[in-house]
Amino acid sequence: MLGPWCSPTGSPAPLSCETGCGEGTWILVCRLLVPTQVSLLSMEEDIDTRKINNSFLRDHSYATEADIISTVEFNHTGELLATGDKGGRVVIFQREQESKNQVHRRGEYNVYSTFQSHEPEFDYLKSLEIEEKINKIRWLPQQNAAYFLLSTNDKTVKLWKVSERDKRPEGYNLKDEEGRLRDPATITTLRVPVLRPMDLMVEATPRRVFANAHTYHINSISVNSDYETYMSADDLRINLWNFEITNQSFNIVDIKPANMEELTEVITAAEFHPHHCNTFVYSSSKGTIRLCDMRASALCDRHTKFFEEPEDPSNRSFFSEIISSISDVKFSHSGRYIMTRDYLTVKVWDLNMENRPIETYQVHDYLRSKLCSLYENDCIFDKFECVWNGSDSVIMTGSYNNFFRMFDRNTKRDVTLEASRENSKPRAILKPRKVCVGGKRRKDEISVDSLDFSKKILHTAWHPSENIIAVAATNNLYIFQDKVN
Repeated sequence: MLGPWCSPTGSPAPLSCETGCGEGTWILVCRLLVPTQVSLLSMEEDIDTRKINNSFLRDHSYATEADIISTVEFNHTGELLATGDKGGRVVIFQREQESKNQVHRRGEYNVYSTFQSHEPEFDYLKSLEIEEKINKIRWLPQQNAAYFLLSTNDKTVKLWKVSERDKRPEGYNLKDEEGRLRDPATITTLRVPVLRPMDLMVEATPRRVFANAHTYHINSISVNSDYETYMSADDLRINLWNFEITNQSFNIVDIKPANMEELTEVITAAEFHPHHCNTFVYSSSKGTIRLCDMRASALCDRHTKFFEEPEDPSNRSFFSEIISSISDVKFSHSGRYIMTRDYLTVKVWDLNMENRPIETYQVHDYLRSKLCSLYENDCIFDKFECVWNGSDSVIMTGSYNNFFRMFDRNTKRDVTLEASRENSKPRAILKPRKVCVGGKRRKDEISVDSLDFSKKILHTAWHPSENIIAVAATNNLYIFQDKVN
């Protein structure tokens, strides 16, 4: 349930999106910036990596194109938060451990590890440049002391192992202390190597590289619930991989027509069911969702269920097909519902009802009159993501002007919040924002003509069990939490 909609002063109170932890409001925990190449060099020169990096993140605000965050993902416990950027880097943040003296710092995240995941490449056969931009990151459940995650750019998926090392072996027989080989003739005694304490080092090593399986750009990766396989989807095909096999994959969806001139739609997103390893969904640029069952056929070109909402002829326009394209699809944690995001709305579908969504939420309907200008500046092609909270009762998605929206499915209340550098003081309470469409504008409202379309929230993440959210705005990563946490 949500907390009170109005504060004691009578003014609108920020939406309190609860997961069974009482009433509260959203506050800013911290604002972090993706490390630039300069900060990475600083980190290598200093022993205390995290301290140097964290101070750099907080004190520098300039950014290049490579520093723009392109994906955000919590791990299954919420203790780690990974971001990928257009420069091919992955930055992992770790949650601060709660102390008796600083209880309020429990929600803060500090830099845990930074590594270069992908490098720019060039396909000489097709004369095609392959960007290093990280499109998606997906965590695997933790099985031991190490962490594993998948990261992908347009063509190649990599499995990374992130582990800690705080001891080093010493006392080799055939090597000296500097690692040089010793002359066996000088060895007179046999030594037993021992482990000595050392400064904590976080290492990221690529364990698997899954390449050369996609002709088109990868837009989605999803880990199966059996944790043995995962799928990668591009514009026309979806491939199924085994984590242990890197040189071959199994094609499970192929919508490429024999004649490319007959191409009418492309795959925009895909995801496995959270509990049933045989079931997955994928969305298309035509605004449709297909549910497939791998038990029915090896090649899932024939869907099991087809979800589509009939178009209202009165709303038909030149932009109808563009704004109906689905940019993201997510199963609920329960597996009962599917959430999709198109340009103007978020829709929730019941797996048992294919003909229309059970819920439709208007994200920024005030932009409907601005579609022509949005088409001219290419903003109409922006791909917004959407996320569930831990109990599937609240959904969140982004908008322009660094606004992001929350919708409570139980009370049908919604709120617009802003991730702004001007309001980036720690523990600052977020105030709801309102957009004025026409007529007289109130003091606390912003005119639709004043919205900054260069500032956009495309990528967000919600902690799996708590009211902590991560919002990416260019190279800034904002961490918000419910005040009661």
